[in-house]
Amino acid sequence: MTKLSVNINKIATLRNSRGGDLPNVVQFAKDVQRFGAEGVTIHPRPDERHIRYQDAYDLKPEVYTEYNIEGNPIPKFLDMVLAIKPTQVTLVPDSIDAITSNAGWDTIKHKDFLVEVIQEFKQNGIRTSIFVDPDVKQIEGAKATGTDRIELYTEAFAHQYSLENYDAIKPYTVCAQLCNTLGLGINAGHDLSLDNMKFFKENIPGLLEVSIGHALISESLYLGVENVIQMYLQRLK
Repeated sequence: MTKLSVNINKIATLRNSRGGDLPNVVQFAKDVQRFGAEGVTIHPRPDERHIRYQDAYDLKPEVYTEYNIEGNPIPKFLDMVLAIKPTQVTLVPDSIDAITSNAGWDTIKHKDFLVEVIQEFKQNGIRTSIFVDPDVKQIEGAKATGTDRIELYTEAFAHQYSLENYDAIKPYTVCAQLCNTLGLGINAGHDLSLDNMKFFKENIPGLLEVSIGHALISESLYLGVENVIQMYLQRLK
């Protein structure tokens, strides 16, 4: 079964809006695991507008499933990940002012940089994943970096699915098939939701993990967190 990792950035956004500690991100991480989530994802950014770097340290002893830290490997991020040693680090080429992730790596142009970063993480026992667009050349480039996995950037699929253009899944399926041939693990994330999750899962052979944040938290406002997690797990079977 594909693992569900819950991205808790939005919980930190809500907390930060009032300047206190409600909701508490550590408690939320403990709760989603208790409700059945198989991982917790955070994506700290340099301005700490949602997840703070201290949150990453505070979460370490409480995440007993898979701990996935996403981000652009700037020096501060590198130091944090090497100190915490999460289960997985997902490299995302965010610009400093990006509202959310909006593009995958050019794994060919940035090969040397990615090779260096990935080697250091792997030497420290941290599984690596690279955020990529559904492009076979970028998948081949990712393989050349030595990464363990790639994370397919799924915003384009999600948008087209909402317009009933179901053929939008095709480049993702092709990339997944290539990953399976190359021995690359497959993760996916961005705008996946209860509406499109089952269809996506059925068309991505070898899908190991999805990271869901914005949609899952939004859906939970109406349906409840525990219920929503169970609904995702059903779609991922």
